[in-house]
Amino acid sequence: MDIEPVDAAPRRGFPWAMLRQRWQDLTFLHWPVAPELVAPLLPAGTRPDTLDGVSHVGLIGFRMVGLGLGRGPGVPYFGTFWETNVRLYSVDDTGRRAVVFRSLDASRLLPVLVARATLRLPYLWSSMRLDRDGDRLTYRCRRRWPGPAGATSRMVVRVGERIADPTPLEHFVTARWGLHTRAYRRTLHLPNWHPRWPLHRAELLHLDDELVAAAGLPAPTGPPVSVLYSPGVPVQFGRPVTVGRPG
Repeated sequence: MDIEPVDAAPRRGFPWAMLRQRWQDLTFLHWPVAPELVAPLLPAGTRPDTLDGVSHVGLIGFRMVGLGLGRGPGVPYFGTFWETNVRLYSVDDTGRRAVVFRSLDASRLLPVLVARATLRLPYLWSSMRLDRDGDRLTYRCRRRWPGPAGATSRMVVRVGERIADPTPLEHFVTARWGLHTRAYRRTLHLPNWHPRWPLHRAELLHLDDELVAAAGLPAPTGPPVSVLYSPGVPVQFGRPVTVGRPG
């Protein structure tokens, strides 16, 4: 099996967009994790994607803006919200690299309900906010439903200089052009596309997180191996396709 390269700026691989949105004010934290711990948490037909034999778990906070269908405008009010996700990295039997979300906390209930019902994505309703003080950003999240209710996360970062030439690890955890999910006895691949990330170095000033452990992964015990910030990109999603056979 040939695994697709880690491409920071590929051509869009689908003819029309099923969903459009913008991701803004993203902070990416990543820690190494053993592939054997990750493997049981991934959908059937996928396996851990690794860099130099190591897989990674990511904690990402950002603002979703203007979520909408196809060529239409973003949904007023409900299409803009805060999100914090815990994600892993996967590759399927056709060699497509993707992310697998273990949890996606969002501050609007309606998108949570729709995503859970349609693609079975593990969205959860949470209270969330971002406070900005110059180059210092504070992300706060407290889970409401379905649980574990009350799980919290608070991360504080200082944004640094623009990255001209990202490292292989920085490309590996950000240059992802699809997601894998398990829905209605099928594993699906949902492709996405956006311009190349504008990335900045960032410094983690404080972290108090319960979301990674609540997602069934070891709680972070040391500093992340990668801390990144991006002002954001416009994003398009294509139609989901089945990975392998239903079962």
